[in-house]
Amino acid sequence: MLKRCFAIMAVLSLNTHAQAPQDPYLWLEDIEGKASLRWVAQRNAQAEAYFTQDPLYTKLEQDLLAIFDSPARIPTLHRLGAYHYNFWKDAAHPRGLWRRVSLEHFKGESTSWETVLDLDALAQTENENWVWSGVRCLRPPAGEPYQRCMLSLSRGGADAVVLREFDLIDKAFVADGFEAPEAKQDIDWKDIDTLWLASDFGPQSTTTAGYPRMIKAWKRAKEPQTAKLLFEGAQTDVAVSPGSDHQTGQRRDWIYRATGFFQTEHYLWQDDQAVRIDAPLDATLSAFKEWLLIQTRSPWQVAGTTYPAGSLLAANFADYLKGHRRLHVLYRPDAQRALQSLHLTRNAVLLTELDRVRPRLWELTYNPPHWTAQVVDTPPNTAIEVTDTYWDSDRYLLTIESFTQPKTLIARTVGEHSRQTLQTLPAFFDTDGLITEQHEAISQDGTAVPYFIVRHQDSPSDGAQPTLIYAYGGFEHSLLPWYSGAFGKGWLEPGGILVLANVRGGGEFGPAWHQAAQRHNKQRSWDDVAAVAQDLIERDITSPKHLGILGGSQGGLLVSTVLVQHPTLFGAAVSQVPLTDMLRYHKLLAGASWIDEYGNPDNPTDRAYLAKYSPYQNVSATAEYPPLFLTTSTRDDRVHPGHARKMAARMLDQGHRVLYFENTEGGHGAAANNAQAARLWAQSFTFLWRALRPSSHDQRAH
Repeated sequence: MLKRCFAIMAVLSLNTHAQAPQDPYLWLEDIEGKASLRWVAQRNAQAEAYFTQDPLYTKLEQDLLAIFDSPARIPTLHRLGAYHYNFWKDAAHPRGLWRRVSLEHFKGESTSWETVLDLDALAQTENENWVWSGVRCLRPPAGEPYQRCMLSLSRGGADAVVLREFDLIDKAFVADGFEAPEAKQDIDWKDIDTLWLASDFGPQSTTTAGYPRMIKAWKRAKEPQTAKLLFEGAQTDVAVSPGSDHQTGQRRDWIYRATGFFQTEHYLWQDDQAVRIDAPLDATLSAFKEWLLIQTRSPWQVAGTTYPAGSLLAANFADYLKGHRRLHVLYRPDAQRALQSLHLTRNAVLLTELDRVRPRLWELTYNPPHWTAQVVDTPPNTAIEVTDTYWDSDRYLLTIESFTQPKTLIARTVGEHSRQTLQTLPAFFDTDGLITEQHEAISQDGTAVPYFIVRHQDSPSDGAQPTLIYAYGGFEHSLLPWYSGAFGKGWLEPGGILVLANVRGGGEFGPAWHQAAQRHNKQRSWDDVAAVAQDLIERDITSPKHLGILGGSQGGLLVSTVLVQHPTLFGAAVSQVPLTDMLRYHKLLAGASWIDEYGNPDNPTDRAYLAKYSPYQNVSATAEYPPLFLTTSTRDDRVHPGHARKMAARMLDQGHRVLYFENTEGGHGAAANNAQAARLWAQSFTFLWRALRPSSHDQRAH
């Protein structure tokens, strides 16, 4: 729920007062300032000139756009009653179509879809740069179809959204319906005439991070500001958000108060008041039928028993609220196994676990007095993702894929051995001869860090192979093998070697793997990446002048930091929508919400370790860095574009080889449509190839 809150809420905020006065690039934090945008235009013109004169870029952009626009893509399906819904972009609909098909008529690529909303037509009619940001629909009474939804529409792809009521039967916005102006906000339905709304209601109604701290009961035909206040968090919180749970007919209304990025107070709304559930702040709570499910992130001692971090526990909900603590262990991790995801059907809890970063799927059902678990038969060495479940059915959808195996969409029913293959992607790139291996590098403190490597089986071990490390290393986010037409066409098919590094800070081995690289231990993420790079070099898979690194967001911080700390390990780097100024990140946009991950620069102890690695402060005029490509978006209201701008400006003034491109829209994804995404990835791969090919070192970017 907290992740959903972060994904759809937004208010732009610019606080420049705490920046040290000696920073000569502070002016670049003025997102829409004339001087800033003039600087951006100059950098963009240089980047465009660099790329457009290169035939590789022109061809790759066309190839990637064809992949992104391909009708053969597997749609992400979301069931609402008798229909599967999907949001789809292609060449004819760059902003996208919200469409649907009845359950029995979905036939993969040949499906005949019914259009519910054409976002391109809406944007043209309203003269707005609309980008789809999601939907929340009211569950109807039994036997009736879904009808009312709240759509989230973003201007230019920002996290800030406008909320508008939509009728699924009329396929139109509701005249004089619910509509909330642009803000970082979250909603859920109480009933047909009432919404739970967390939003910006005016002065003092948002947190320091720019997210809502108030929830109101918004009545139809009333102004949000005048709605009844239900719940109020503190300004120092990250956010508050509402939620309604309707599992198998039982309704529970939730309030989530995120006191930190990984700490949340959970409340039930009962008898017109918020009743807090007694559970660890860092646990994730959910409801399944009569059960309360508790997923732990730290060891939890209850009645003399200690449950390890990463456990999944079940308790009778009513008994738990009365103080009883009889807990059923549904999942217990170990050193190699970790719980990855949880989904609910009508009668089952679906779990995916990672066993040495290799997924496995389980179906858990309650057969009084015991819970039973059944492993689902899936191909080995593939990534498994449950993509859709429905509260009133035991049928669910999942996808299976690998680096070289195109994604397949499968329908299964809990307890049945048979499965239905609904659609399989065609091959978007040549995988002939490609193999996947898994190795380990030993980090500076002796920790074994796994990584996947994808290469041609005949690839020589001569240290001359262009190799690309992709890593993230933060927020307990796991990187798993995936089939990517972009990476396949842009990197693997031309002969590159791809490395996926499972560094600490991620969630590949559960909460402990993440916590090992939080706050004062964040340096371990950077050390792990450096260890993977060194291991590749020692294996003669590549050498520094042929080794590149790429990452975005937290991964962009990783790239920038490792580049500054280990410039001799790499021949090129691409840092997308990065953080770079870690002494100021908490003052910019949503940065304050990440203090749990990085630490608080206003705390002297935290500031000391942040200052040691912050790439913006540590980049040196006397060091020699490999070519760096920095990208961001003007409309990114999550990670402030000032991070990338200031890093590029400082490095350019120091005489380093830096190329910079800023998309004027696109939000944190840096692309608002398929054409912009194709441009971004064509730029990134072209930059890397020009720098890392054995025959092209004289063509490096300047």
